[in-house]
Amino acid sequence: MFVGRQVRLGRSAGVDLGLDGHEAGGRQFTVRLRASSLCRMIPVLKKLSGLYGWYILVILTLGYLTAELGHFLIGVTSKQTARDVLYGDIACMLKEQILEENFNLTMQFACESALNQSSCEALTYEDGEQYCEWSRNGLGIDYQVLAGPSFIAVYTIGGVVLGIAADKYKRVPMLAVAVLVCGVSVFLIGAAKEFWHLLVLRMVFAAGEAALNPMSTGVLSDIFPENLRALVMSIFNWGIYGGIGFSFPVGRYITSWNLWDLGWRLPYYGSGLFAIIIGILTATTLKEPERAAIGEEKEEEKENNSQEKSDKKENPWMVLLSPRFIMLCIAASIRHTGGLCFAYNCDQFYRVVFPHIDLSGWLFFVTCIVGGVGVIVGGYASDKLVAGMGVRSRVAILALSQLIATPFAFGSIYMGPVGSMVTLAISYLFAEMWFGILFAVLVEIVPLAIRSAAIGVFLFVMNNIGGNLPILMEPVRKATSFSDSLAIFYAGAYLVSSVLFAITAIMMKKPKTPKVDAEHNMNGVDNAAYANTEQNQNNKVTESHYL
Repeated sequence: MFVGRQVRLGRSAGVDLGLDGHEAGGRQFTVRLRASSLCRMIPVLKKLSGLYGWYILVILTLGYLTAELGHFLIGVTSKQTARDVLYGDIACMLKEQILEENFNLTMQFACESALNQSSCEALTYEDGEQYCEWSRNGLGIDYQVLAGPSFIAVYTIGGVVLGIAADKYKRVPMLAVAVLVCGVSVFLIGAAKEFWHLLVLRMVFAAGEAALNPMSTGVLSDIFPENLRALVMSIFNWGIYGGIGFSFPVGRYITSWNLWDLGWRLPYYGSGLFAIIIGILTATTLKEPERAAIGEEKEEEKENNSQEKSDKKENPWMVLLSPRFIMLCIAASIRHTGGLCFAYNCDQFYRVVFPHIDLSGWLFFVTCIVGGVGVIVGGYASDKLVAGMGVRSRVAILALSQLIATPFAFGSIYMGPVGSMVTLAISYLFAEMWFGILFAVLVEIVPLAIRSAAIGVFLFVMNNIGGNLPILMEPVRKATSFSDSLAIFYAGAYLVSSVLFAITAIMMKKPKTPKVDAEHNMNGVDNAAYANTEQNQNNKVTESHYL
């Protein structure tokens, strides 16, 4: 009997046991050895399968990062792009060679004071050589439309449509297609010859990126438990800050190297190819996680005869029209305005106020590293506080973090080079806590059945307001100054959003004292949509949907 069992195991392992005598005995020893090795491998495979959830997080974050890199590259390359593709304002400015080799503040002011081409070209050295140039500066309404409204118009509508689709169909295949669309469109931006090419490709790019946040948020919420939710959302949303941060060295240094005479086009080719690779990995290595919560909600409704019929099906309009959801939308929209105003204009702002100093390395460090630390610390603190104070604690952290960041944001505008970077780092550390916490709040106040659709609607409102208000910076900049316009729309938005988040926190429900029993042992937030499934979700991160 023992030998027979070993023979069956050998066949399952692909061993030919059609032998007898000494050869059969040797084969039995080999089979036992292989079976022993397989038993030792099982714990290792279990440990590796527990990392699969984190692998999904890494791939989704990289996809988001590459999309955001393509999104914000235009803010860094705009000056070179405008001179090649021909768009935006034409102004008098100090020549690039003089900026790099022999900067003179008096000559800089003289160039900025020239209001037409003739007065600009009249500014010369004693030998008659011009030190100013009359050329495109990459600013103006054309740039603001390219950076903001052309993108937002498609991004917001696409977010709603794709969010609804994500609640009905498999999300991972759609995510793979979305990342591929982002990669291909960014690559083609590098080949653009006309301004309308840039506009159309930015809109195609926006359609792809619109799927990333609502769908990825839904996938991650299905994989990770509540005690990791804000941290995971924060890591995922670090992709925004990573994309913004990498846009500075990629857009500035690679453009200046002018490899193969491609100039500003090479950063778009490179980032587009990287996004295509991530899209292929998404399609081939990620599996759709089980949406257990939706099925269990239906089973719970069938079993619980005391539940009213009106409660058996979630009404999305009741959630989306609730005062706390609307107030959260308004507060997030104002905060988003400040973030986009800075992201779209900071590189050009610091080039204008400190033209002789290259701050791209500092901007990368602050946005990518400091911003990443801030978003993860915010998520971790939110997860720790939510167990005792409920979802209200998450919103309170939003309000407090923006309030602390506000004075340092003003300092990053009006101080000198060193002071600006130090205060910007402190401001970013606190201000960028908001994004991961925001989406942790969202998934906890909306039902699972409409989670992606609700996030899509939320993003529609937030991006329509926050994405279009920055266009007002341009007339304010011309009426006052670059510094004052940033102070109003960037630092001022932080202050206003902190007040609105504080009001939203008051509107959140107080945490209820949980009743501990065999079926419900909820120690988390006021999260009725998760109540029936949270215990089954708690250990899901250790399971593999792939191995």
